[in-house]
Amino acid sequence: MQNNRNVILEVKNLKKYFPITQGMLRRQVGDVKAVDDVSFVIYEGETLGIVGESGCGKTTLGRTLLKLLEPTEGEVIYKDKPVFSLPNDELKELRKEMQIIFQDPYSSLNPRMNVSSIVGEGLTEHNIYKRGKELDEYVTDVVRRCGLAKYHMNRYPHEFSGGQRQRIGIARALALNPNFIVADEPVSALDVSIQSQIINLLTELQREHGFSYMFISHDLSVVRYISHRIGVMYLGALVELAEREEMFENPLHPYTQALLSAIPEPNPRVKRERILLKGDIPSPANPPEGCKFHTRCNYTEERCSLEVPEWRDLGGEHFVACHFAEEIKSGAKKPREIEE
Repeated sequence: MQNNRNVILEVKNLKKYFPITQGMLRRQVGDVKAVDDVSFVIYEGETLGIVGESGCGKTTLGRTLLKLLEPTEGEVIYKDKPVFSLPNDELKELRKEMQIIFQDPYSSLNPRMNVSSIVGEGLTEHNIYKRGKELDEYVTDVVRRCGLAKYHMNRYPHEFSGGQRQRIGIARALALNPNFIVADEPVSALDVSIQSQIINLLTELQREHGFSYMFISHDLSVVRYISHRIGVMYLGALVELAEREEMFENPLHPYTQALLSAIPEPNPRVKRERILLKGDIPSPANPPEGCKFHTRCNYTEERCSLEVPEWRDLGGEHFVACHFAEEIKSGAKKPREIEE
């Protein structure tokens, strides 16, 4: 399905490590491997959902591929342009096409600036508009498209609710008419009723303008609603990536299966077996050898602690990093609890 579509962004073996230092001389003694060898592509006009537990590296991934954080290793290619090696002037131009909606609508807006200034700042910074009537008219139009009114223009962030503040954040990203937007948990701080309004707004804007989104969330229900494809992260690495319905109907990685089993079932007649993971998430400063998930996996074998599983396409662009994905898919391999 995806092969005939144009790739807008390609991520190759991306790594982002944060150094661990100690002592008065701040000697480096290790690394927090927040993003560890991640590769994927995003197509024009699609939404790629990225899910995983808190601390798995989702937000760091989004910020690093926009070069808001300096990468440790790897490449990001946006429309044939190598983002990390561009000169500063070219990178600044590229910023107009690659925007971000931040997670926290309370801290991501400057409290000393009104809505007009917040949304219009990028336009004046990139010399698209000069301050004046033309800028005011354009900003007002953008704000209206995001569900706010003209009389909101001179108000300040503290005068708005959480959902309204997130709309301001969306308007700020939308103002530069980007092609690619990282939406970093844009609804996690909002009430459920407001979440649906923001999700519908993002979907409607995508239909109108053809944006590509990388939608980061820990809520699988939200990701299922808005995404075309879904990637699952664990301890800084992607463990599975597939089309939305394929992911929910045929999850192959044991971690994905456990995540999906935890989704509440609205129909009380449908009984879903809950998969409980053993132990705690290991520290990204000291991840396990081999497969990072093997310390909590019900299918683990000795091989899992020795070899890093290959990132493989098992057909239909269903990628998974698991030594036993085929056996799990066919039912030939059963969870250890059942075997014993």
